[in-house]
Amino acid sequence: MKYVVLIGDGMADYPLEELNNKTPLQAANKPNMDEVARGGVNGLLETVPHGMEPGSDVANLAIMGYDPEKYYTGRGPLEASSMGVSLDKNDVAFRCNFITNEEGILADFNAGHISTQESTELIHELNNSFGDYGTFYPGVSYRNLFVYSKKESSNLKTTPPHDIVGEPILDHLSMPTDDENAVIINKIMKESQKILLNHEINHKRIKNGKKAANMIWLWGQGKKPQMDSFLKNYGLQGATITGVDLIKGIGVNLGLDNINVPGATGYFDTDYKAKGKYALEALENHDIVFVHVESPDEAGHAGDIKEKIKGIEEIDSKILGPLLDHLPSFDQYKLTLLPDHATPIAVKTHTMDPVPYAVYSPGLDADEVQKYDEFDAKNGILGMGKAHNLINKLINGF
Repeated sequence: MKYVVLIGDGMADYPLEELNNKTPLQAANKPNMDEVARGGVNGLLETVPHGMEPGSDVANLAIMGYDPEKYYTGRGPLEASSMGVSLDKNDVAFRCNFITNEEGILADFNAGHISTQESTELIHELNNSFGDYGTFYPGVSYRNLFVYSKKESSNLKTTPPHDIVGEPILDHLSMPTDDENAVIINKIMKESQKILLNHEINHKRIKNGKKAANMIWLWGQGKKPQMDSFLKNYGLQGATITGVDLIKGIGVNLGLDNINVPGATGYFDTDYKAKGKYALEALENHDIVFVHVESPDEAGHAGDIKEKIKGIEEIDSKILGPLLDHLPSFDQYKLTLLPDHATPIAVKTHTMDPVPYAVYSPGLDADEVQKYDEFDAKNGILGMGKAHNLINKLINGF
């Protein structure tokens, strides 16, 4: 049996007046997604346990079969794994965003999607200034890493920057503010402004009408997680296809093979067709492949309806279509389609809403659902489930 799990990050949404009270999934031209729903079984999944933040880290860990309440330690250490950064026992890894600070307001959580080359140069300057506290590591675009290694860890509370766009920065600093570690982390973030704003890269960005990467934001901290491999837990050899370090990091921790796909960017310009092609190739020597596509989530954060619909349609035509054409070459297969969470246009961030999922396999008796979207899925025979049980159910039956 071959398994494909196709994850359209943030695809789920709410009805929008601009779309005649349809969601982007309902408004999009997505014949292949509808075919999966029509020929398969459908339901809703809770991808984020109650009481946890609805991040892609938590949701994708659950989708891959690991209960976040048991295994999740933070986003930072997962991204560290993807970058090949080893963590010592007392190290705490933070996700490090470049952001745009406009007069004390967090105006942009990704600094206008700063390029990886620009970001890498700025990371070098940060290491020159803050090396006594830990080490910064360059990632892709605005997504970078900081490993804090000089103090005992504490129960810091940090806020994802994409949750507070348009809000005062001082209202969302690391908490509690009188904690020794929070004082240091907040100091690094505040003092980064002096270094970054005066850097030549930002002078050029401002001159060219781009948003300045004039501050860093440290969040998603945690220690190295301890997890059994996917192969040990499920008896399947797996692979991931993604342009996002976070998902690669989950893969590393689970012993999955991260397939390098040229042109996979984690943004609107990602090479959808290449992802579909490499997924099919990976199935030749893997039992299960997780295909993750970030673009609908980016569009949701940007409040961009047009790009969200386009991302859904690109997934449908360039990834899902070829998969449906070629999967029958394998004797047995199951294909699962779902978002990891909702990223509604109206709120521009992740929500806790259950997501629609559809499972297609030649041996399954289809239910009565005819279209793939947030509302039709409620009528599916799978009902409401928890994401961390998905892999077991795919293997052992619903």
